Amino acid sequence: MTDDGTTTVLVVDDDPQVVRALRICLNAHGYRVLTASDGAAALRAADQGPDVVVLDLGLPDLDGVDVITGLRRVTTAPIVVLSARLDSADKVRALDAGADDYVTKPFGVDEFLARLRAAVRRSTRRPAEVAEPPVRAASFTVDLTAKKIHRDGVEVHLTPTEWGLLEALVRAGGEVLSPQRLLTQVWGPTYASATHYLRVYLVQLRRKLEPDPAHPRHLLTEPGRGYRFQP
Repeated sequence: MTDDGTTTVLVVDDDPQVVRALRICLNAHGYRVLTASDGAAALRAADQGPDVVVLDLGLPDLDGVDVITGLRRVTTAPIVVLSARLDSADKVRALDAGADDYVTKPFGVDEFLARLRAAVRRSTRRPAEVAEPPVRAASFTVDLTAKKIHRDGVEVHLTPTEWGLLEALVRAGGEVLSPQRLLTQVWGPTYASATHYLRVYLVQLRRKLEPDPAHPRHLLTEPGRGYRFQP
């Protein structure tokens, strides 16, 4: 954010009319807007430290999923995909690459702004009044205060949404959390039925944290009930 607390949004879209409409909308709601018309420009603009990226997948130079992968190498800012592609496979590929949300065109302005706020909120660190002791699992350590995870002595990078899901499970202390509760807690109430989000992000977390992702010992699925964390 800027010194005055303004949130900076990087809008990546090759349609000038869409960019203009988003700029007007975001400026009117108090956001600072950066723009890029292709993938290469988006990767360069990421050096300016946006707080959130709004990305169209249909770019003229690079595949949108490749842009997400490239952005994830240089920024932890949440990425909200804004695309006309309705195929669920495209959504899964984008989320799997590191996107935090997927909004399909055409979209309602109020819903878009709500999702943008939710993405920024998930990525914003809440100042800890009291340092919490690390939570140690057999395979990794979770520092809830610093929002860091270490596995075998090496810090593991998580996207803001991956962290939000892991934090919710860890703080539940072994309690089984229903899919609806997790979706509401991590993504917000409008996502209560988006169970594919959970599946995608749990796969990602298991890949990063579990010794054998196909047979998890820490991030467990309880059939018919939900998910829980086992140290």
